[in-house]
Amino acid sequence: MDLGLSDKRALVTGSSTGLGQSIAETLAAEGVFVVVHGRDASRTQAVADGIRAGGGDAVSVTGDLATDAGADAVAATAGDVDILINNAGYYDGLGWSELTAELWAQIYQVNVVSGVRMIERLVPGMRRRGWGRVIQIGGGLAIQPAAMQPHYNATLAARHNLTVSLARELAGTGITSNIVAPGAILTEPVRDMAFRAAAEHGWGPAWEDIEKAAATEWFPNDIGRFGRPEEIASAVAFLASVHAGYISGADLRVDGGTIRSVA
Repeated sequence: MDLGLSDKRALVTGSSTGLGQSIAETLAAEGVFVVVHGRDASRTQAVADGIRAGGGDAVSVTGDLATDAGADAVAATAGDVDILINNAGYYDGLGWSELTAELWAQIYQVNVVSGVRMIERLVPGMRRRGWGRVIQIGGGLAIQPAAMQPHYNATLAARHNLTVSLARELAGTGITSNIVAPGAILTEPVRDMAFRAAAEHGWGPAWEDIEKAAATEWFPNDIGRFGRPEEIASAVAFLASVHAGYISGADLRVDGGTIRSVA
């Protein structure tokens, strides 16, 4: 299927590694000019170089989106983007007893307000041109939060909420606003956590056994494995495409059936 993206320009925040990198590479393979963003200059440049080596078009930009100055710098390099993927964020695994109000505010700046900064700077141009795609990366913990990392869970909920609000705001403009909600995805940090959990619970030693046990006991889902970054990237690419013009305000869960909800 031709996604109709060969003349588009995209900014993927937090794309120097992990899910963001896979999204950037997938969009580039569809002919999108990709602005690769990160906070580590060498890693960010390496992703852009890899895209170009594979025949795609990309530039790199670094900046702390939790600050206005950083957001201004990234937006200046990004230019007139047609597609904004708000992926940048972090989690620290802290629990209620370890958290302070300051840490709550800090993660909210990084995981929520940073995305709002990019919306403020880049969506007006989409309005003028009459076409655009804004896609947040969320997660199932937004609607089924766990006891641990409550501040992270809350930021995911905020991302889901603002996505729908933005869709209402952009009604009739030619711009859509959607969210992709991954389940447990096999990135390097997740693999490391799985090996640590396997040592505690006796799941190993073979990776196949560890992954099956983790997908049954740790992050239960109907597929019986972790998702892969490219599966998230494919969902993002579809929502960015010309074929998704009638989809806005949607929560596309790519989680193997982890979230048991009809809504």
